Order: sequence, then structure tokens, then C-alpha cells
Amino acid sequence: MTVSASGEARVAIVTGASLGIGRAIAVRLGRLGCRVVVNFVGSEAEAAHTVRAIEEDGGTAIAMRADVSTVAGIDELFEFTMAQFGRIDIVVANAGVEIIRQPVLDATEADFDRLFALNTKGAFFTLQRAGRLVADGGRILWIGSSSSYGPGRGIGLYGSSKMAPRYMVEVLAQEVGSRGVTVNSIDPTVVEGAGVFTEAASDEKFQASNRATRPLGGRAGRPNDVADAVEYFVSDLAGWVSGQHLLVSGGSPQ
Repeated sequence: MTVSASGEARVAIVTGASLGIGRAIAVRLGRLGCRVVVNFVGSEAEAAHTVRAIEEDGGTAIAMRADVSTVAGIDELFEFTMAQFGRIDIVVANAGVEIIRQPVLDATEADFDRLFALNTKGAFFTLQRAGRLVADGGRILWIGSSSSYGPGRGIGLYGSSKMAPRYMVEVLAQEVGSRGVTVNSIDPTVVEGAGVFTEAASDEKFQASNRATRPLGGRAGRPNDVADAVEYFVSDLAGWVSGQHLLVSGGSPQ
């Protein structure tokens, strides 16, 4: 499904799309024929890189700076997209922040506020705005985390911040399903080249750990593994799949 019901190219918003998983998703959606709004809050140069990658593939993209840890920033992003394209067909709530290898006993109030502002509050209101504004038959996706599948040392705060949006995916799917809108989550494991693992490719301990724990290929996840799952969920093949969570982990339970 590369066009909307009106025959126009679909419009997709990807939050946190300047690097890593977000960039891979944005480029994939552009390759599928979507007009992509590349959201970023930090590096304008990296966001421009994502836009260029989409355009070099023959797609259409535009970058928009907005802090999606705030409701005002989320509203700016959705209003900008409607003003530019007049519709929204796909929303991928990808923006997030990580703190790992941190015992619960060491977490600070500042750590809590930082993670919950983006991972929980930002995700909640991005999904809410998507539910209000996405066109009938649209697709809403939240990029979660395998940390929400079970407890693990050092990820107590991070995993906690990912639990509330996971629940909301299931509720929102029930509330907007009558319009043919699907709501799902994709929950990646450790992804090389993204987040805190951006520079992990040269870390032999990191590679050895993944060889030992990932049955499929003996490697960490890659951004395109997540983009593959996004491609499925935005396609007609997933038109009757909603309120679900897909663990992308190379066969590992977490």
C-alpha cells in the first residue's frame, strides 16, 4: 500500500529520525513511496543526512525540529505535517533515550525525569495525537524495547519508562480500530549502530556477548531489522493485526 485511499502518496511522521533506528525507518518508508517528515531535536546536519538519503532513493522528505518530550513540541510536529501535506497516514513514535547498566539504587530524580519525559510522556502524547489525526486506514507504530519483556539488572529505570506506552498501544488499538487504523509496537533488542550502542561495532566484548545470546546469526540487531518489521506493519499484509507487540531479537527471549 504505497498510496492513500485518495490516490496520493502516503505521509509518514518518524520521530527521532536523524540517526540509528529512526533513520533506517524513515529511509525505508521513503523507499516505499511515502512522503516522510523527519523529526529531530539535536543535530540538524544528521537530520539533513536522513533527508538526503531518502531523496537519493527518489523519495520526498522534509526535516522538522521539535522536542517530542513536550506536548507543545508534539503539537508543532503534527501541525507542521498537516500544513505541509494536508494529511497523515503513518506515525512511527521512535524517539527515545536510554540509560543502561544503572542499578535502581543509583537512579536519580534527574535520570527519572529525563527518561520518563521522552520515553513515557512523549510516547503517550505522540500516540494520542496520532490517534486523533491519522487518516482512516492509517498505521500507528511505537518503537518499544525488549527490556519490557522481563526484568534485568541495570535496566530498571529504562525498562520502567517503556512499560506505560506498551499498555497504551493495546488500549489505543481498541479505541481507533473502528476507523481501520492499526496500532502496534516493535520491540527491538540490543541494536548495533543505535542509541547507546552507536559505536559498538568495534567492541569485541559486545560482539562476543551477542554471538553467545542471539541464536539467529549470532549478532546484535541492526537498524534495518527494525525497518523490516515497520515495512510489514505499514503494508496491507498487516491490515488485520492491531494491538500487538513484535519482539525483534534474533531468537533471544529479551
